[in-house]
Amino acid sequence: MEAIRSMQCDSANRSRTNPLLGLAFIACAFPPPFTIAQENDDTAITVEAIPVSARPIVEPVPVTGTLTPPRQAALSTEVEGLVSGIHADIGHRVAKGQPLLELDPELNEIARDAALAEVERSREALADARRRLDEAQRLVGDNHIAETEVKSLASEVRIRNAELRAAQIEARRQEALLQRHRIEAPFSGAISSRAAELGEWVSPGTELFELVAVDRLRADFQVPQRFYSRIDPDTPLDVRFDTGDNPIQTGRTYKANVQYKVPLSTSGARTFLLRTEIAGQESPELIPGMSVSATLLLGTDRRGIAVPRDAVLRYPDGRITVWVVEEFSGWNEPGTVREQQIATGLSFDGLIEIRSGLEVDQVVVTQGNESLQEGQEVILRKAR
Repeated sequence: MEAIRSMQCDSANRSRTNPLLGLAFIACAFPPPFTIAQENDDTAITVEAIPVSARPIVEPVPVTGTLTPPRQAALSTEVEGLVSGIHADIGHRVAKGQPLLELDPELNEIARDAALAEVERSREALADARRRLDEAQRLVGDNHIAETEVKSLASEVRIRNAELRAAQIEARRQEALLQRHRIEAPFSGAISSRAAELGEWVSPGTELFELVAVDRLRADFQVPQRFYSRIDPDTPLDVRFDTGDNPIQTGRTYKANVQYKVPLSTSGARTFLLRTEIAGQESPELIPGMSVSATLLLGTDRRGIAVPRDAVLRYPDGRITVWVVEEFSGWNEPGTVREQQIATGLSFDGLIEIRSGLEVDQVVVTQGNESLQEGQEVILRKAR
């Protein structure tokens, strides 16, 4: 070791006078790192695959539409009066029966109390007429009173009875008018507009609130008339909403049910109205009037081969291929793969129709097919 250290020192001293010798010394003192040759890894990779089968082929039809509420009402009062209380504003969610607005009831309360007083007066007058009639009828047998007078008293009783009924009806009317000094929500929903303020005098029929039901919204689509006969209540419908940049909602689809189709084509556009209802309550916060897009999945009355989109590879030169497993021996067993060129058809429900290139019962790779090589050995796992 001492000899080696001495040689290094001598070389270092010579390198101070000869730069070339210094470079040689560096190359010798610090040789390049050596590389350990690695053996090729022949371990088969695991891929997911499915057997090819025939299934009904459906045609996807993209449509656009608008969300509409199931109920929308313009609320007004049946009586005129001064606005004395407002209990809801634009954007508020209200329940059925919840008070929204009140009118000053003072004048109507006075009218109701007067009607109730008239009922009491009429009741007393009727009682008095009945008493006098009873007394007169007891005197008829003794000829102490004329029969004509008795009949007149009986007529008076009937008149007083009618007056009492009229007074009671008027009292009920005044009570009903008093109840109409308050507007209540006829159904649950959201207030979309308000046109009243405290201290204003309002008249019957004047729109004061607009109430919109926001649950179980409907989506109305204009669909080309050539598809009219192919749509029925069981037609699948995938709906998408423009709900903003929420990453949870981006790209999500929701199911909708066909309610009915209107058998009337729009002139010029040659479309008809398809009304659908958003299924379930898991849909995002929706607003009536917002745009909505959907895909109708229409039956084609034919069957064919369809595979998942992930199984299909597309190349810039236009080739479309899948990786087919040769001599399939079972799941979790090894097999070899080859690339097969195909021709595709319709795309629907995450599947692609295969017009040619595949046969039923062949096995195609759906996951792990991005870097496969011709004849490569793989371990097959059934796709879920």
